[in-house]
Amino acid sequence: MIDLVYDTLKSIGIPIKYQTYSGDKKTYITYFTYLQQAETYADDEEQTEGYYIQVDIWSNTSGNDYTNTIKQVKGLMKQAGFRRKTEHEDYESDTKIYHKAIRFVYYK
Repeated sequence: MIDLVYDTLKSIGIPIKYQTYSGDKKTYITYFTYLQQAETYADDEEQTEGYYIQVDIWSNTSGNDYTNTIKQVKGLMKQAGFRRKTEHEDYESDTKIYHKAIRFVYYK
């Protein structure tokens, strides 16, 4: 699943890292799995597994680049078969970074 998310988002053209980013770019994406569980069963056998992924977009600007990146992430994840669950927006005043957290689920 880690590779699927990376491969899905790499065309955006900004750094994309699993869990943490330690580079110096001002706009970047991190992601992680926050839940993985069995979703459906038949005859006591697991049939479908759900992968719950959070994608975080970080930027020091709230302008067009940031909002365009958010739109790209949502569009690419949808095309890859992910379903959007929730979104949360925040401004982190200590680092002066805008942060958009988007949660998705992927059934396999």
